[in-house]
Formats: sequence, C-alpha cells, structure tokens
Amino acid sequence: MSTVSRLPKPLRRLVAALPTEVNTTIRRLAVLSLIGQTVLVVTGGAVRLTASGLGCPTWPRCTGDSLVNTPEMGIHGFIEFGNRLLTFVLAAVAAAMLVYLWNLRKERRDLFLLALGLLASIPAQAVIGGITVLTQLNPWVVGLHFLVSMALVVLATLMVNRAYGRTGKFMNRVLSPVPGALSPVMRAVAVFSGIAVMLGVVVTGAGPHAGDADAPRNGLDWDLFSHIHAVPAYLVTAGTLVAVYTVVRKRITGPFRTATFLMLGVTILQAAIGFTQYYNGIPALLVGAHMLGAALLMAASTNAADLARYSPIEHGHGQHGQS
Repeated sequence: MSTVSRLPKPLRRLVAALPTEVNTTIRRLAVLSLIGQTVLVVTGGAVRLTASGLGCPTWPRCTGDSLVNTPEMGIHGFIEFGNRLLTFVLAAVAAAMLVYLWNLRKERRDLFLLALGLLASIPAQAVIGGITVLTQLNPWVVGLHFLVSMALVVLATLMVNRAYGRTGKFMNRVLSPVPGALSPVMRAVAVFSGIAVMLGVVVTGAGPHAGDADAPRNGLDWDLFSHIHAVPAYLVTAGTLVAVYTVVRKRITGPFRTATFLMLGVTILQAAIGFTQYYNGIPALLVGAHMLGAALLMAASTNAADLARYSPIEHGHGQHGQS
C-alpha cells in the first residue's frame, strides 16, 4: 500500500489536486520568495536606521504582556513588529511552495530542497533575531542576522532560475555558448560579492547606525574597515568588466548577456551609493539603499554565476558541451 493511499480521504484529494509539473503557481511563488527576502532586508534596515531595534524590547513577545506592538510603543514598535511579521509571510510562501512541489519532490528534488532550505532557515532567522533583541543589539549578532538574509536571497535566486528552467538539470532552453574562462570568473565574482557583503557587516557594526542609541558597537576602526571592505568590491567590478567585455567582443546573446549587464548596473549603483555615503557622513537613507544594493548584488552575482555554469562552453571546431 502506498503512502498516499494510507492518508485520510481529504488529504488524498489534496495530493491528487497538486501539480505534477512545474506550473505558473510554483514559478510565481519562487519569484514572491525572492521579492520577499529582498523586502525583508529593506525592513530590517529600516528597523536599524530608525533606531527601532528595541521597538519590541523582548522576544518572542513584543512586550512582556503583548505578542504584538501596542499603540503606546509608537512608530518604533510598529516598525520592529512589522519586520517580525514579514518572516511569517515568508514562512507561508515557503510552506506553500513545499505543498505545491509535493508530487514533484522526487522528480524535482532540486526545487523541493531549495524550498525546504528556505522554510527551515526562517525559524532559525527568527531565533537569531530574538537573540539580537535579548543581547541589546550586539553588532555581531545583528551582522549574523543580516548575513542569513543574504544567504536566503541566494537560495531564492537559485529557486527562480530552476523554477523557470533557466539553469539546472531541467533547463527548458538552449543557452548561448559562454567561453570556458567566464564560468570561474563569474564564480569568483559571486564569492567576492559575498566577501564584500560580510566585510560591509563589520563596517556597519563599527558605524553610527546601531539600531538604538544605547546599543554597543564592535569597537573596530570604521574608516580602516571601510577601505578593506572596498577591496573585494574592486575585484567584483574588475571581474564584471571582464565578463561584459568578453560578452560584447564575442557577441554572446541570451540570458547570460543580460545577466552580465545587470551585474554591471548593480555594481556601479552599489559603488556610487558606497562612495556617496562615505564622503557625506553616512546618512541613514543611503545606508538603507546600500543594504538593498547588497541584496541586489547577491542576487545578480548568483544569477550570473549560475547561468555561466550551465551555459555550453566553446570548444574547438564549433562543438559545445556542458560545463
């Protein structure tokens, strides 16, 4: 007797109604997950930059007596609780994705595991957020909270690519040939993007935007680490320029060409925001824009590296193979 046949009749009907191939709903849920993870970065930035980090002074409740924020807590409580509430929305999206993929859990194990990873990480993210509050916004815990969000952006980007058949084992299109050297270059760009983001967390932990007036700082030299943070950013820019030059010179078309120009645009935007905030006293609005840019950078670099990996490599005599 199969596992499904042993289920109660209503559940058997539900399983029978679930899709047996990747459909529009699954693709939309993947996109919604990526958008939601990016919005979570923005709302987390709003919590810090409006000094609302302790808007809910305890965890898991917002106050000792209330699960939600109260009118007496004002705008800070509203902002902090709104950020907490978004994690439940993202959990619902990830759970819905798992349900819709149930009949495909073996055939599309790639999507199922990505959705499972997104769902499993959300409670972990909530716990880290709770520790952040209970430690009075310790900058290292706050940084870990942000880095987990970056990892979730990466997972969500991969899910979108797999759901739309852009990359992976179940590609539904033939990609334009990509020179073999570009795949390691784009992987390096993705790695250095991650390093730049991690060092950016250290810089933020040393800077003035702590999330609360009494929150501790990490005690490091903000100016020194700003310059260290710039080194991998320069390498990201160099790698991206190499990719764009190669794409134009070899007249590569298709998704990878779009991905490289998107990566170039995000890199230039991040650099412009970074330099502007550095030379203008680190205004909160630009710091928030830089945090959004970090999420976009991780998504763009992941997308480009993913596409380079699954694009055919140019070989001699015009033959193509899988990288």
